[in-house]
Amino acid sequence: MNLPTVNQTLEVNLVDVPGRRVFPARVTVGNGRILSVQEAEHEFATFLLPGFVDAHVHIESSMLVPREFARAATLHGTVGSVSDPHEIANVLGIAGVEFMLDDARDVPFHFCFGAPSCVPATGFETAGATVDAEQVAALLDDDRIGYLSEMMNFPGVLQGDAEVLKKIRAARQRGKPVDGHAPGLRGDEARRYLEAGITTDHECFTRAEAEDKLHYGAKILIREGSAARNFEELYPLVDTAPDRCMFCSDDKHPDELLEGHINTLVRRAISHGQDLFNVLRVACVNPVEHYRLPIGLLREGDPADFIEVSDLDRFLILRTVIGGVVVAERGQRCIPSRPPRIVNHFNCSPRQPTDFACQVPPNARLLNVIETVDGQLVTTRRQEPPLIRDGQAVSDTDRDILKLTVVNRYHDAEPAIAFVRNFGLTRGAIASSVAHDSHNVIAVGTSDDDLCRAVNAVIDARGGLSAVCGPEVSVLPLPVAGLMSNDSCNAVAAAYAGLDSLAHSFGSKLRAPYMTLSFMALLVIPELKLSDRGLFDGNRFEFAPLFA
Repeated sequence: MNLPTVNQTLEVNLVDVPGRRVFPARVTVGNGRILSVQEAEHEFATFLLPGFVDAHVHIESSMLVPREFARAATLHGTVGSVSDPHEIANVLGIAGVEFMLDDARDVPFHFCFGAPSCVPATGFETAGATVDAEQVAALLDDDRIGYLSEMMNFPGVLQGDAEVLKKIRAARQRGKPVDGHAPGLRGDEARRYLEAGITTDHECFTRAEAEDKLHYGAKILIREGSAARNFEELYPLVDTAPDRCMFCSDDKHPDELLEGHINTLVRRAISHGQDLFNVLRVACVNPVEHYRLPIGLLREGDPADFIEVSDLDRFLILRTVIGGVVVAERGQRCIPSRPPRIVNHFNCSPRQPTDFACQVPPNARLLNVIETVDGQLVTTRRQEPPLIRDGQAVSDTDRDILKLTVVNRYHDAEPAIAFVRNFGLTRGAIASSVAHDSHNVIAVGTSDDDLCRAVNAVIDARGGLSAVCGPEVSVLPLPVAGLMSNDSCNAVAAAYAGLDSLAHSFGSKLRAPYMTLSFMALLVIPELKLSDRGLFDGNRFEFAPLFA
């Protein structure tokens, strides 16, 4: 892989984030390192600063393999990511983590992968694999694994579950951080959760919750992804707690990744009046220090990891350099593409429309309905009378109460059925094998026929996204574990944008219908969700009846 390298003296305005100053400098780069930094007398045309780091992301949610993710992210000045591979681990177990490590192996990008802590995420769903405490410990012994990934099983932490605590203890014994995941946890429960050894949380959706967790010692990751968008609520923390915050995307779909990454949060924070050096500390320095990443910060002797920008307002990326190698320059990717190997776990048969029938029990008057909240992973519960035809509960487009299904993709089983509000479809159906965290097939639709066709389109592709309206069927295949494409970011983004447009043409008003759909199976986020085994109450952490 012959990429352009930097072996020269750069005349730039150097942004010294730890020193909180900008000064003209001659920066000499050679053999992949910063050899010297000499202050100059006159200002220069461009600015040099440390690269951006995504402090928590599931690369699989970009629908791109690690190499292709890096090719896209470096265009926006991202030089590293703290990446939790639990999506593919839920499909393939340790073999999935090994796939991610292998695909990233010779890519000039700082991948920090974690050991998945919750595979499966709960005992109330069917995943493709289990990763136990012994396997977690073995992963943590690997130098390529930098931390224990988000501990979503916060009830297990609070209840002192032996297996959960064993995983946390394994990370702490090896001096590796433990990421948190505790949506809505406050007060004494937040304190107890964090005191178990948890160091971060990226699930705060109110400033009060974030300040509560900061008080108990957590570092707060300010998240702005394709579905969960918490930046506007949390950005004031950049100035009030600049040493204890980081930026992250968590889940980023390919069309949005083409448009921007952490650089967009930097621009927005600056435009909201946050201090430049606080913003850059959050975007560039804090993740490096917290996760002990081998990323340079423009000090003499550091690895030559940096970005060159035109100004400190728009942060137009002129080039991104990692280890002295130019990985992106003026909107062009320098990292070459390479087809990934195909790994998968998909073993279910096509369905029939009658499989999605929902018989109404005698004396049932109300449905427990999942209500989506656009831009959030949390849902609320509504109780509504069902629309009944021939004794069956069916989708009601007039009230925007649509049938939702999860179909086990690892073996043949009866589909689980629920109803959801706020998807907005007035015709057709959409389906996906990206369904956090077990990644069964999830679909929402206006009729059982379209629901079935959408599910079968995903099954026929052995993973992917589909949009169906009558005989018209559109599919984005995801042959790598049913989660990722083997194509380029541009191609995947174009295909995804086409499906997203179809979903909106079917009536959805959600910003990201497929991303929202994928989280309707995430049981660890309250209040109501659907697993392949039935409707689930995330507050009580138990199954809930469909009919009330």
